[in-house]
Amino acid sequence: MVGPDEILKFWLDECTPEHWFKMDADFDDTVRQRFGRALQGASEGQYALWLTYPNGALAYTILTDQMSRNMFRDSCQAFATDRAALAAAKSAIAKGWDLRVDPPARVFFYLPLEHSENLTDQDRAVRLISERMGDATFLLHARAHREVIRRFGRFPHRNASLGRKTTGAEQAFLDLGGYGEILRELQEAAAAA
Repeated sequence: MVGPDEILKFWLDECTPEHWFKMDADFDDTVRQRFGRALQGASEGQYALWLTYPNGALAYTILTDQMSRNMFRDSCQAFATDRAALAAAKSAIAKGWDLRVDPPARVFFYLPLEHSENLTDQDRAVRLISERMGDATFLLHARAHREVIRRFGRFPHRNASLGRKTTGAEQAFLDLGGYGEILRELQEAAAAA
């Protein structure tokens, strides 16, 4: 049985930020093979004890928010544990546990907010990353996620995976580069300011 320490050692010590945020089929396979059963256990409610202390909550959040995206990339299962991750992150933040974790690992308590299709969660992610991270790159991405939700109320790139109909405005956005275009716009606005 996989424990929280194994998840944290793998994700924070063996991996780099490049692994965390880059699409890589081989890395996705590694995550699936090593932690697939743990994600299944979390989705069945087997790891409630992890949510009773900071490192356990961090491991749970990484497993249910980040690793799920690696294991099930481009499928609806990638988002199946998002509610559990969001609840765990909000609880940990309310207890101040995010401040017990050094950056950049701290961001994993904020990413479930950033992955939420709720503007209030998005605003909170931007605020927390701005106030508690001090990292311009993470803040840029948080602002980009928020802008997508502000414009569309959801992430259009998830539509196909979730069986949602894409609107004309969403398709135009995707055709123009989607998220990457939002990043470019925000970078240009910051440079002009």
